[in-house]
Amino acid sequence: MTSTIITGGRVRTLDPNAPEAEALVLSGGRVLAVGDRDAMAEAAGPDARRIDVEGGTVMPGLIDTHPHVLHFGTLAGGLVDLTDAVDHADIVARIRAEAANTPPGEWIMCTPVGEPHYFVRRSERDLPERRLPDRWTLDSATDAHPVLIQAWAPRMPNVVAFNSAGLRAVGLTSFIPGRVCDVEIDKNEAGDLTGILRGPVTNYYTYDPFWGQILTKLPKPSMENAVAGTTAELARYAAQGVTTVYEGHAMEPEHIALYRQLRATDSLPLRVMATLDAESVIFYPFDPLPHGEFAARLEQLADQISDDGDDMLRVGGLTFSPGGPCFSGYFATYEPYADPFGKPTRGVRFLSLDKEETFIRFCAANGIRANLCLGAYREHDEFLDIAERVVREHDFRDRRWILQHAMTITPKQARRYAELGFQVTTSAGFAWGKGAMYGERMGTHLWRDLEPLHRLSDIGLDLAGGSDWGPKNPWEQIELAQTHRFAGSDHRNDGPDQKLSRIEALRMWTTGAAKVLGRPEIGSLAQGSHADLVIVDRDPVTCPVEDLRGTRVLRTLLGGRTVHDSGELSCPAEETQAVAS
Repeated sequence: MTSTIITGGRVRTLDPNAPEAEALVLSGGRVLAVGDRDAMAEAAGPDARRIDVEGGTVMPGLIDTHPHVLHFGTLAGGLVDLTDAVDHADIVARIRAEAANTPPGEWIMCTPVGEPHYFVRRSERDLPERRLPDRWTLDSATDAHPVLIQAWAPRMPNVVAFNSAGLRAVGLTSFIPGRVCDVEIDKNEAGDLTGILRGPVTNYYTYDPFWGQILTKLPKPSMENAVAGTTAELARYAAQGVTTVYEGHAMEPEHIALYRQLRATDSLPLRVMATLDAESVIFYPFDPLPHGEFAARLEQLADQISDDGDDMLRVGGLTFSPGGPCFSGYFATYEPYADPFGKPTRGVRFLSLDKEETFIRFCAANGIRANLCLGAYREHDEFLDIAERVVREHDFRDRRWILQHAMTITPKQARRYAELGFQVTTSAGFAWGKGAMYGERMGTHLWRDLEPLHRLSDIGLDLAGGSDWGPKNPWEQIELAQTHRFAGSDHRNDGPDQKLSRIEALRMWTTGAAKVLGRPEIGSLAQGSHADLVIVDRDPVTCPVEDLRGTRVLRTLLGGRTVHDSGELSCPAEETQAVAS
């Protein structure tokens, strides 16, 4: 079997037993050996292929434990991409080009303008016109197709834009009032609809009755677009150095089926682990299942869990998500706070406490790894009270249960999770994208418990990192675990409970994530590990923290096979040189 030797730069293994090396040798999709250059040349043999990283750094491939690859890929698949549109003329040109290849009468759906998914650094407000185009501007692109420029969660209030055909397709005319429920319908001085709607107009995490009825009239993603969008998103992750993802939230059987389809055609450029949601609460319309049907669904989903040793796709565990984000006013709190429209709220519980207890008991009794998507103080307390009762009957301390989200969590709650043997996956981007909003709506006192990564680690909880809503650059997420800066301001919430060291932040995306997922064969470049690695243009361990987000991935290897190549290395991925004997 031909081996591959990688030399010419620094190797950061993330293996605590041998954290740094000059070279490494790959064979059979695994790391054969790691060490100094001469020893590795001997281990590789005279016929080995060579990769010279030309002064770059080699490190393990990153593990994103909350990416929503499939969801965001599916939602964007087939849409006109306006994320980087520069002005109204550019938007019109892109829609016109799509219309030329779309049968008359079919919808043309567009992404929002700006940087997904918080749209803080760039949005429609940064266009020269400082707004979305109105219906007359969009009509100049096409009057033969309904057009919608979408709004994506989580930002709320938000804004969308229809052309005239789009307004007709959803049944909106000038006779409608200027506000229905919480949706503002914009009109000009003559009383004509402009095509602009504001408010809870996002594509999910919205249950406004009026906007919900409009959502039901919009086209659903086709399977063709879902596959194309997911495939594109997988490739984007590989290009950023991610080699494993954990789809642990909002996964339905049809989502797993799509991943299995990609696996069957050898179309996965990275490893995928996934769970199934006990009951999905994200998309409109959501009508909670009766308790008996919920219990029956748990049995049905458990039959679909399969861990057959496939290194590329594994489905294991069930997920319970009782609440939602603060942006939309769903964050469960003890004291009232302002929802997006200024009304007082203490949040929403989508799934009852009875269902939560049924879920906990089911997973504990059947040895199923549970994922709990909990972010707010009240959600933590309600869950922990039930879990501590159940643990007296079913000891699940060693079942690798996972707490997801944990946007806010007190020291006492963290200790209770640790006593139950939990592990944690969260996103430093939650503080980046929502920290200012938390302070405005709930009070800055909450910041002391906002993404307290160091506190969680000190208490003994294993930590893994995820990108979720963003930033979608994993290297920036690693930076944020250290700086805890807020988007759109100079504020840093980097107190002693929050701030991680560089190596701790890197471990959240490598060895720590592997431990949380129960995959010791990934996350490091230790001997025997999967040859999942990235070659980057700088040393992520020592470069200035402000330079991390600019890290360029030169090449990504999965099991020793190139799945992304920027073309910047002089030795092409498919043409490696023999090592001199």
